[in-house]
Amino acid sequence: MIVLGCNGFTRGAEVFADKFGAVGIEKHYVLGHDAGAALLVDGKLVAAVEEERLNREKKTSDFPFQAVNWCLEEAGIEFSDIDLIAVPWNFSDSIFNTLMSELAAAPLRPVEKAERLSRLSELFDKALSREAILADFAERTGFTPDPDRVVFVQHHLAHAMTGYYMAGKKDSAFLISDGRAELFSSVVGEIRDGHIRVFDESTISANDSIGNLYASVTRYLGFVPNNDEYKVMGLSAFAEAPSPNPFLEHIVQLHDDGRYTLCRPHDVENPRCFDDLFEQHFGPFQDTVEYKASLAAAAQEMVTAVTSHQLRALQTRTDLDHLIFEGGLALNCVNNTHLLEGSRFEDMTVSFGASDTGVVIGAAVHAWAQHPDTSGTPRAETVTPYLGPAYEESAIERALHDFEDRVQWTRLTEDELIDQVADLLTEKVVIGWFQGRLEHGPRALGHRSILANPKFPDIKDVINTRVKHREPFRPFAPIVLEHDAPKIFEMGRKNRSPYMTFVFPVRPEYHDVIPGATHVDGTSRVQTLTDQDAPLLTALLRRFTARTDVPCLINTSFNVAGEPIVCSPSDALNCFLGTEIDYLVLGNHLVTKTSRPA
Repeated sequence: MIVLGCNGFTRGAEVFADKFGAVGIEKHYVLGHDAGAALLVDGKLVAAVEEERLNREKKTSDFPFQAVNWCLEEAGIEFSDIDLIAVPWNFSDSIFNTLMSELAAAPLRPVEKAERLSRLSELFDKALSREAILADFAERTGFTPDPDRVVFVQHHLAHAMTGYYMAGKKDSAFLISDGRAELFSSVVGEIRDGHIRVFDESTISANDSIGNLYASVTRYLGFVPNNDEYKVMGLSAFAEAPSPNPFLEHIVQLHDDGRYTLCRPHDVENPRCFDDLFEQHFGPFQDTVEYKASLAAAAQEMVTAVTSHQLRALQTRTDLDHLIFEGGLALNCVNNTHLLEGSRFEDMTVSFGASDTGVVIGAAVHAWAQHPDTSGTPRAETVTPYLGPAYEESAIERALHDFEDRVQWTRLTEDELIDQVADLLTEKVVIGWFQGRLEHGPRALGHRSILANPKFPDIKDVINTRVKHREPFRPFAPIVLEHDAPKIFEMGRKNRSPYMTFVFPVRPEYHDVIPGATHVDGTSRVQTLTDQDAPLLTALLRRFTARTDVPCLINTSFNVAGEPIVCSPSDALNCFLGTEIDYLVLGNHLVTKTSRPA
């Protein structure tokens, strides 16, 4: 059986912009963001890619036309070969009726209710309804799917199945939390033998979303909501949360069964609905690191307190010892470590597709699992994040010749390449690294990466200013051999962290060894490597460590601020030439600029 997962709406961004003001700083405040496609063939995940990597529009919510076509080409199939199409949204008639009932009960004037109902109706009619999604698919692909072969999966269940599949189909408890789905913002439950059970009494409404509350903090601090939350997380390390914490005293209330509510409902049509409370409890806004860091630290402590409250209730309802955490909030890797260490769960996994990048995978797995012609969920296999396009030697050569007036290159054997790059990295240089299939998800995991030596204390400033063009407080993550990780980092209950989804304290004796990869609070967001994960990068790290006694390399995404991670050789060359990256490794080619900037 062949299942295509598909997320994205052709007219979604248009309607959100026109009717809900999703423009400028609010441009990512839409449904369908992180659009993409994934393909399951006979239960095996064979391809997945985000549309942004192909259309070069960051966090696009457009229908994933290019992603769908690439997945089919990669598998050598046509639309007529697809058995099921899985959509990670289920805006059914009953969902619409519930939203209308909530609107009717809202404390608004009748004219405001009528105006909001009109906007909601247009959003359903043009983008979210089943009929609109089917028509969108047919219009963009030229293929009209059989409605009976299109499965609409509740958004949070798609998240849960993403985590379950990537955790090897292990029976697990789960916590899903993000901005919002159809009606809710967070659910908990368990998955046994591929069957999902949601603990309804612990479900959190979209109006009480701490994901959206954190996005409100992001916006208030001058960043882009639903995109820059990791900046708030990074800033939180520069201050201690005030005590008592205004978020926990005045804004969020905890209740029985792991539930919580906000002091006022989050209003999608008034995105600054909490700004007055931030000013009331933290003082008038100040454009200083001190002010921003204090508020960020308070928000970070709030996230940990609320999600820990959810886990305490979940632990009383399940005897399972493995936890899956998925959804946009699961990208808060500082919180992830606190959650695991403060729980009774033996392990917790956060997948490389924890955000909405992964729901196309989970929707496909869910559709497969529920189909009568299959025997439950797809067979458990090792799932790799390297699921996107790869480029043959001929494609790399063509791209190099397209830029031959600006670059020069040497083709090397694999061993020569590792040897020369390891030598280069002993110095304070920045290297673009392009290998194999593109990774899926928001993190660069060693196939589209920027590498540097973390022994230099100022290498962070070099990369932030000369290459990434981003805020100077932003930290960088280290890659480390899996078997070396516990020696360098205080890993707690974790023995591996392959997707950069956990943060660990750097052991004191290594603070001066890897200062460029150690955040201001003495922690690092770690990616562990094995020969099975990324063999060439692992070999490079071994060679580099043997020469320098530095056990890590800095690994950050191969892009600049505001741009998607590079996908093709041409993307890599454009980024290389548009920044002060010193060298580019493109497959087995070591590339330099014909005229190095002064």
